[in-house]
Amino acid sequence: MMDLPCVQWQDHVAQKWTALDPDQKEHFTSLLEIDDVFKYTLTLTTQDDLDFVQSISAGVQKDTQQAAKCRERGNSSFKIRDYTAAALHYSQGVCFAPLSSEQLSLCYANRSAALYHLQHYQASLDDIDKALKNGYPSHLLHKLEDRRSQCLKHLSADQNAREDHHNPASKNQKGLQNEGPLTFGICPQAAASFSLEKGRHLVATEGVAAGEVILNDRPYSFVLIPGMEEVTGMGGRQNTERGVFRVEHRRCHRCLIETLCPVPCEGCSYSRYCSTSCQRDAWEEHHRWECPLGADLMVMGVMSQLALRVTLKAGLKNIRMARDPIRDKNTKLDRQSSDSDPCHSSHYGDSYLSVFHLLHHLNRHSPALRFLCAVTVATLYLKLSKAGPTPLPWDLGRPSGANGQSTEEEGADRSSELWLLGSAVLRHFLQLRCNAQAIIMLQDIGAANSPVQSSKEIRIATALFPTLSLLNHSCCPNTSLAFSTGASADPSSSVVSAELSESVAEDRSTACGVTVTVRAAKVITPGQEILHCYGPHRSRMATQERQRLLREQYYFLCQCEACSLQQEEEEGTEGRQERTAAGGSLHESSLLCSKCKGSLIKSSGGRGIGFTCSQSSCGHRTSSSEVSNRLQEIRVDLEKAVELMERERPDEALRLLRKTQCQSGLILAETHPLQGELADATARAYATMGDWKNAASHLERSTVAIGSQYGEDSIELGHQLFKLAQLHFNGGARGPALSVIPKVRRLLCLHCGPRSHELQELQAMENCLRG
Repeated sequence: MMDLPCVQWQDHVAQKWTALDPDQKEHFTSLLEIDDVFKYTLTLTTQDDLDFVQSISAGVQKDTQQAAKCRERGNSSFKIRDYTAAALHYSQGVCFAPLSSEQLSLCYANRSAALYHLQHYQASLDDIDKALKNGYPSHLLHKLEDRRSQCLKHLSADQNAREDHHNPASKNQKGLQNEGPLTFGICPQAAASFSLEKGRHLVATEGVAAGEVILNDRPYSFVLIPGMEEVTGMGGRQNTERGVFRVEHRRCHRCLIETLCPVPCEGCSYSRYCSTSCQRDAWEEHHRWECPLGADLMVMGVMSQLALRVTLKAGLKNIRMARDPIRDKNTKLDRQSSDSDPCHSSHYGDSYLSVFHLLHHLNRHSPALRFLCAVTVATLYLKLSKAGPTPLPWDLGRPSGANGQSTEEEGADRSSELWLLGSAVLRHFLQLRCNAQAIIMLQDIGAANSPVQSSKEIRIATALFPTLSLLNHSCCPNTSLAFSTGASADPSSSVVSAELSESVAEDRSTACGVTVTVRAAKVITPGQEILHCYGPHRSRMATQERQRLLREQYYFLCQCEACSLQQEEEEGTEGRQERTAAGGSLHESSLLCSKCKGSLIKSSGGRGIGFTCSQSSCGHRTSSSEVSNRLQEIRVDLEKAVELMERERPDEALRLLRKTQCQSGLILAETHPLQGELADATARAYATMGDWKNAASHLERSTVAIGSQYGEDSIELGHQLFKLAQLHFNGGARGPALSVIPKVRRLLCLHCGPRSHELQELQAMENCLRG
């Protein structure tokens, strides 16, 4: 999915497109070179466009009053001993507070108290120092000095404990493999290839075992996605005022590491970092030019901001070198690929050439979408041209005129350079529609004090991975992707200490600490193409819907193994509405006849599309609308039960879930995804009440549905079995826990590798169970 500008800006540009006269539309549509599109769009972009962006942008300037409000919210959380939420509120205050202000010192001091109670003593000491440097009131100094003494005492005790005992985390780690140091690039068993049909792609030159690493890649650049919810606090999901913190509040905007005590940008209240080194590196690479634009970039969308960052990182010299050999050449291959120009098939890896020559598909984007991208970049260009001198990568060290002032000739050169920047940004904006990759992390959800980990995958950033772009799509991929933010802190703390942050600063300065690892999800034979999923997956979406989405965004008709096998059985007169009514054509075999409990099969006749019992002795028919209504009732009850649990009323949730399960059993087999969701919610309710045996029993039922939907070798099943192991462990069921752990280990090693946090926790459980 493309991270387009906000709806208000899209509507504004759509109206602008509608207002063009036919000759202007025809001329714009006829342009086949990106330089020409950018030049012409600049003539159509006016001050009204700049003013409109300004009018819909929310301010990100420093604000003393906002800082005070955040501190008050932190105080409220602190009083109820929700120290994690308190620290995050105080961090918000730190980001809003002007430099060297009393409000900034108060926010640092209060955050040091929250961190102290979370036992992050070094981070607390750091905040005490920052409070003092920013003018903390003298009459309150005794509080900080007392806290400093307590922190030093705890740190001294911790140091002595470490000297007396070996780190238990390093003991008895049998079962965890060691992959050795991380290397980047493609493994020796695979190689890049090219064909007219598939474009540039990756094939196995030798056999690749399941779980084996195929490639590691760093993003050329990425942008954190604002507004993706992360739930914190003791009471589960709450409103924003009380404790829902989003990705941009919890993670470093440069390396994506989680942190409770971010270092704020000195110019705006939005950007924040895990360390001063990340803050400095981001400023040098892109933020010193992004910062003056404030919230305008957020209005323009993640893709335009990422396109700008790619261009800023590349710099004038690299863009000129990339443009000279083949100026804006665009192949017109109809292929199942989103990778580079075949004339430059040797360019991949961490180089700008591999990015520059990705296909931009200029002539395939609809005129309206092309116009939206072009006007967005042109508006950014006009704003940037007024924002001051070009950034360092574009200066090339040229001296300025006398007294540091630019001469008229140098001013003209800079204008020309800025024009190249604008054209490059538009190129990358168009490329990203087919080449952007979501960075996905497993995020804990639900109450912070939950006895069983509940998590889901969320998109936290959008990136451009040069080597990963070699892989073509399949709806049934033979690979699995795992993203990492590099070095991590204590998993239980979500705090990155200053010491740890600085220790990995050198790596992050070049790699941002973010990597993607591609592993074989199954055995791959020599000569077989290595494929991954661009989003539409056979376990989540029907064939026709997958093919439609892939054609609209990537401009190819998917003919992968899953599409070829499923297309015949899914072809027919039914529309999307009927498929949805049945719970998705993928799961129609999980529908039961209400009369005899046989499976229902899709049928059509004089009364329209419906479902007929597969048992010839029964033949009972159910209308599509009846199935749809009953499924909707089950979904509504499930949502109500989840809401009750989030409001800490598990007993009421359990009563509703029992009733709903009785109803669902009349129409859904155990393998239907909705049955799996009901069983998972019921297990969660029992676990909240401390009934581990019943919780485990219901979670086992949910694994049946998960395995049926995603496969017995899927990461989804691995995560569910991990929760089952936790339940058995918490309930003291030694035998069942030890029987599940090997299954979990196999699946997590297969998809995530032996270094994953879940595997370490699993090993600790097994060590404890074995005494």
